[in-house]
Amino acid sequence: MARPRKNADETPLFVRIPSAEAAKLHHASSVLGAPKRELITRLVARYVDPKDLGALSALGGSEMGVGRHSFRPAEELEILTPAQLAGLLQVEEETVIELAEKRELPGRKIGEEWRFSRDAVVAWLAEEE
Repeated sequence: MARPRKNADETPLFVRIPSAEAAKLHHASSVLGAPKRELITRLVARYVDPKDLGALSALGGSEMGVGRHSFRPAEELEILTPAQLAGLLQVEEETVIELAEKRELPGRKIGEEWRFSRDAVVAWLAEEE
């Protein structure tokens, strides 16, 4: 059996859908005598208009957000460990500890651990040498 020629204006689409919906698509294809590809094409043409946000919202319902996002930036820590400060300064952690022990970097030793104020370090960076 010869395979149909591929249309240059087509894009392959491979998706997994729930079994119940796949069965509905298979049944509709069988009853209508139309390939599943054609049914999907018709459904998208009829119900998916990227310019009509209202229609997209109705399509998605409450289960699927279309064209929406949520972003909440991570809060910056006020007090940093040597490892966190090393990441901020883009240096090795050992460099941070060496500078702190030489009192060249503003920080406090609490017990055996160094801690650094983000604001103090930013001010230190801004100082002229």
